[in-house]
Amino acid sequence: MTASPSVGVHRAVRTDAHSDSDASVIERSWDEPDAFAVLFDRYADDIHRYAARRLGTEAADDLMAETFVIAFQRRRRYDLSRPQARPWLYGIVTNLVGQHRRAEARRLRALSRVAATAPGEGSGGEAMAERVADRVSAESARAALAGALAKLPARYRDVLLVIAWGDLDYTEAAEALGVPVGTVRSRLHRARSRLREALGGSDPTALQEVHEEPDHA
Repeated sequence: MTASPSVGVHRAVRTDAHSDSDASVIERSWDEPDAFAVLFDRYADDIHRYAARRLGTEAADDLMAETFVIAFQRRRRYDLSRPQARPWLYGIVTNLVGQHRRAEARRLRALSRVAATAPGEGSGGEAMAERVADRVSAESARAALAGALAKLPARYRDVLLVIAWGDLDYTEAAEALGVPVGTVRSRLHRARSRLREALGGSDPTALQEVHEEPDHA
């Protein structure tokens, strides 16, 4: 790779970038490599957030950077008939997550074992009691969700999370994961059914974030 996108590229490249489609940005980057930084500006935060939810914040920096390096290297193979590159980028980062299946499963299992701990000492009356109860409830729910996600087959977890945490629709998820839309629907239905069963009937479509490390303070 002779050039790579960077945050500090020449601003002149992006004078009218806000109105360009992703596809047109990618095509322009064939001859003007710095133009690819427009996609980084548009999607880096989202990709980082998704990676952090799946593998933790420590791994997210590397996965986000690697996603854009790979995308840059493959930019000439991008299907320019697709104006939005989000599904393509989410497909790349999801494949990278797939190389860390064991780490993801370990992380989810560890989160599922976390006991909801209340602040140790001190008083505060009813207000403090309510805050403690809210925290216990939230951490218990987060632990239950993490445990349920850990038990899902990877192919179900990918579909569920790229939709719930990547905010992709069914068609975009199919593009990202390289499977038919019907497969996305089927896997999503099975994933949600298993989560509902594991979570006592709770709606798994409103997934809570499980990337935050428990506060032991």
